[in-house]
Amino acid sequence: MSVISITENKTYCQEEINESIKIHLDRFSLTEKLKPGMRVTIKPNLLMKRKPEEFTTTHPSLIEGVILYLQSAGITDITVADSPGGLYTPSALKGIYEASGMAAVCEKTGAKLNFDTGFQNVVNEQAQLVKSFPIINPVAQADFLIDVCKLKSHGMTGLSGGVKNLFGCIPGLTKPEFHWRFPQKELFCQMLVDLCQTVHPDVVLTDAVVSMEGDGPSGGTKRETGMILASDSPYDLDYYLTWLIGLEAEQILTVKAAMAEQLCVDRLEKLELVGFVPERITDFKLPKDMSVDFVSHVPGIFKKPVKAITQRFLTSKPVIRRKDCVGCGKCAESCPAKTIQIKNRKAEIDYSNCIRCFCCHEMCPVKAIDMKRSRLFRK
Repeated sequence: MSVISITENKTYCQEEINESIKIHLDRFSLTEKLKPGMRVTIKPNLLMKRKPEEFTTTHPSLIEGVILYLQSAGITDITVADSPGGLYTPSALKGIYEASGMAAVCEKTGAKLNFDTGFQNVVNEQAQLVKSFPIINPVAQADFLIDVCKLKSHGMTGLSGGVKNLFGCIPGLTKPEFHWRFPQKELFCQMLVDLCQTVHPDVVLTDAVVSMEGDGPSGGTKRETGMILASDSPYDLDYYLTWLIGLEAEQILTVKAAMAEQLCVDRLEKLELVGFVPERITDFKLPKDMSVDFVSHVPGIFKKPVKAITQRFLTSKPVIRRKDCVGCGKCAESCPAKTIQIKNRKAEIDYSNCIRCFCCHEMCPVKAIDMKRSRLFRK
């Protein structure tokens, strides 16, 4: 039976976080798995240049707790690494590390921050859709990988959990290329499962002390959920997170794909919850696009044309609030379909080629891009 470890954490008090991290990692016998001389990489969710109190990135207290645990187990080669959205350059990383609190944690503990922007192709012949990925060096070269995600809603995938967090193992602006290759949500989520199998994290922790609901992963609202969760299976953890925020497994396509490959459980009863057992959150706010899902109820012969009409006319689309746009160009930089231009210091979207991946919404530093639903579905 798969184990989901849960501790109740109402705040980011460092002493309490350290204790919870130790409880989690001891439950998965990490001290027995870690060996002297191992290169250990910690993969947080950094996404963009945001402060910890903006609840967009993994809180630095969890990273500090993991580092201290590893050091107590005799591990000295510890690297904190991520390829956030946008450019993957030392200067861009420096700004994100400093804003997110990662720089301060590594300076305090002696762990390393990754500034190596190289990558290597990693092959996984067992993958369903993508059998080779460009993986950033600190992940590709690690002997042990710890995935520390943030519980957030997500405009394209529904859930930003353990599996989605690993998209940050792909370097910089290569990520929009994957959005362009797989604009359909089902294929994109299958690609994420393939990626997860390729990098294969050894343990996953979820920062759900303060989560993000609504139009995540960067433009949502704060939700105090008061817990940290862990598992040695990112797929089982995402299955449980899906249930926790009031959804069914089939609604989160990464979970659905993992279930189809028998990578995770297919019933809640197959999970063993250890520690704090929270109540299900039935009012967790979802991204606007998630609720438009009636195609599955359409008779088979009509599904394809109805789905095409739905994707073109009824799904949410990114809309720029011109009064708030600062013309920084981050949206255009991250757009895989290259449909955004900066004109007169304001961003403009050509919807004829927009693939509704919401990369622009995700990467806007001033939250000037909304996810707008069709009027048919507005309350």
